[in-house]
Amino acid sequence: MTKILTGGVGKNEAANAVRELGLDGVEVAVSSDMDAAMKLRSGQADYYLGTCHTGAGASLGVLVGLMGQPACHTFGRSIPTREEVEALLADGKRVFGFSMDQIESVAPLIARAAARK
Repeated sequence: MTKILTGGVGKNEAANAVRELGLDGVEVAVSSDMDAAMKLRSGQADYYLGTCHTGAGASLGVLVGLMGQPACHTFGRSIPTREEVEALLADGKRVFGFSMDQIESVAPLIARAAARK
């Protein structure tokens, strides 16, 4: 089972975008930054999708501080390719930030890649 947590300004929208995919073996839950960090560190969750207005600092601020930069990546306002997401997962990235207006594009890409992993 792959557990994805969502947080930030668009946490509900990101969770709904993942749920609507109906991916087997993927569970999604809305979370706070602090709770997500603790669950990721303890193995109770696998990935975190953080959203804010720009996809830059606020989407991942707490997670970068608690998980470390090597575990985190922000897409900002860009939309990655499937290959880019898969490469980031292979590199050990578990925490992703992106802007609210990219939720419908980015959240499904990450969730599908995580489900395949």
